[in-house]
Amino acid sequence: MALSQDQRDQIERRIRAAIDRLLAGQIPLGGSCDAKTLAREAGISRASLYRTWGHLKDEFEKRRSAAWAAGRQPDPREARIARLREVNQRLTSKLARTNTEFYQLKERHQLLLSVLAAKDDELQRLRRAMSVSHGLSKLFPDEGQGDDVSGVVPLPRR
Repeated sequence: MALSQDQRDQIERRIRAAIDRLLAGQIPLGGSCDAKTLAREAGISRASLYRTWGHLKDEFEKRRSAAWAAGRQPDPREARIARLREVNQRLTSKLARTNTEFYQLKERHQLLLSVLAAKDDELQRLRRAMSVSHGLSKLFPDEGQGDDVSGVVPLPRR
């Protein structure tokens, strides 16, 4: 069925009005700033938008791209998604840096534990050598060091 010129003009006005609403950020519930929502808002089928009104669909997409390039995001959901992607990327980078720092600290901790164990071994060896050479084995007992409480005087209780 062929459309009269008045019908064509009316449909074109509806499509242009829908384009203006969508690009102004008036996105209907459950829709987005896309051709499908444009067709639904204009009250025509998507197939009709692509076949008969393709030039208006192309105009809509150009204007939408220009708005995005200018930093305006007509669709608040898309703007939120873009913002959340940026936040996600920053947090992922921060997590990677934190993990790198953690593993570096863990390696340093292991190194320092090794150094401490080596120093303790050297101290024990020197104590043994000194006690053997000077006959001071009672001053530096080898075993149970720190566990002998026989010489501890209890503090008075208040």
